[in-house]
Amino acid sequence: MGSAVRVLAEATPATRDRYVDLLRVGSLAVVVLGHWMMAAVTPDGVGNLLAVVPALQPLTWLLQVMPVFFFVGGFSHALSCRSLLRKRPEGSVDSDTATSASADSVYAAFLRARLQRLLRPTMVFVLVWGVVALLVQLLGGGGGLTGVTLRLVTQPLWFIGIYLAMVAFTPPLLRLHERYGWGAFAGLAGAAAAVDVLRFAAGVPYVEFLNFAFVWLAVHQLGFLRADGRLGTGAGTGSGTGSTPSTGLGALRSLRVPALLAGGGLIGAVVLVAAGPYPLSMVGMPGEKVSNMAPPTLALLAHGLWLVGAVELLRAPAARLLARPRAWRTVVAANGVAMTAFLWHLTAMLGVYGALLALDVPLPEPATAAWWAQTPLRLAAAAALTAALVAAFRTFEHPAPPSATTPAPGSGPLAALGATLCLLGVLGLSMVGLGGLLEGRTALLIAIPVSAPAAVAMTLGGWLLVERAGRGAVRGSDQRP
Repeated sequence: MGSAVRVLAEATPATRDRYVDLLRVGSLAVVVLGHWMMAAVTPDGVGNLLAVVPALQPLTWLLQVMPVFFFVGGFSHALSCRSLLRKRPEGSVDSDTATSASADSVYAAFLRARLQRLLRPTMVFVLVWGVVALLVQLLGGGGGLTGVTLRLVTQPLWFIGIYLAMVAFTPPLLRLHERYGWGAFAGLAGAAAAVDVLRFAAGVPYVEFLNFAFVWLAVHQLGFLRADGRLGTGAGTGSGTGSTPSTGLGALRSLRVPALLAGGGLIGAVVLVAAGPYPLSMVGMPGEKVSNMAPPTLALLAHGLWLVGAVELLRAPAARLLARPRAWRTVVAANGVAMTAFLWHLTAMLGVYGALLALDVPLPEPATAAWWAQTPLRLAAAAALTAALVAAFRTFEHPAPPSATTPAPGSGPLAALGATLCLLGVLGLSMVGLGGLLEGRTALLIAIPVSAPAAVAMTLGGWLLVERAGRGAVRGSDQRP
């Protein structure tokens, strides 16, 4: 693996924005570390350290970095979609009908290309855990920490579901961005604010769930603005070059928009939490009446703005660091396994706790001195087990070879149907977990009861539809839109 990473690192084109890769890896690493740190496991179950020690909740304003990942996703999706549009077959814009057919083909190809690296490791994770869960329950297990594990290991899949939705919405939202620029972002942010007004001031039921779309898509839209260099830090007009002025008045001007985002977002979040109905924690807390995360709130959007501004302010020093070969090789290596590590990190953490219980190692009460003293050993063990799981499953994160065929005209709706099924299946599985398979346990997904087998079937069926639509059946050189 080391030689392959070295080759990839040395082959990196000068135009690549390396900082985006660092942000992608860094945000997932912070999420993983946060999950490991927040888990307060005792023989009676799994709690949340932030609930045990509420004074630690302000740390979520630094550690809740999912907005950064979605922001980076918007940047990458914009470049990928535009690249496919540039590669459209000649003659695909001769008429309105041809343009529509070409757009369909591009949409299907875009979905397949972006979802491959996401869904391949995800489906392996789901199928492996599904078999394990079924065997455990057939053998009469599923109680205690094992039952908790079967419920918890799928919870991070909510992130996969949200990301799926962002990929699916990229082409139409990118067109809105190209027409309205900051106005498209403002529209989504305004919609998020309106939802919270209807929720908290007017008491409209169920309207809050719309903010799963409006809040996260608004953060995603900031990635489009970055791709066009509109955040002022030199991220160059969709090319990903990211050349940043380093000295003089130009450097100061380039920091103006990130500084406004960071300052305005932070002030907005503080005011909303201090004066509004929003909790202090930027992650979900057990038993709270209002969560900033599920569904997302305007306070979380303000938090996302300040994080995006903050990471953009750090762009120039990070770029200098990433110019060093060793630092860049580390980022390249981590990027190749980041999604696999994210999927399996809870498995590793709960495996460590399970091993401690099996060996009769006493688990101290969370947040006590003994608990903190044991923390470095638990983290090291979880990291080692995660590395072993990554070594076993990393091959599934490598994308399949590019298709030799071009998606056929009309493949867009089929790809959209597949993405929708994947989205519903992944979100359903994150809610229902893998416990209670034999009892037919279900969870409500948009008012519809969904079981784990049904969620897996939807995800797998949707992925196959995306693959079929994105590959097509017509050789690229022979396609006639």
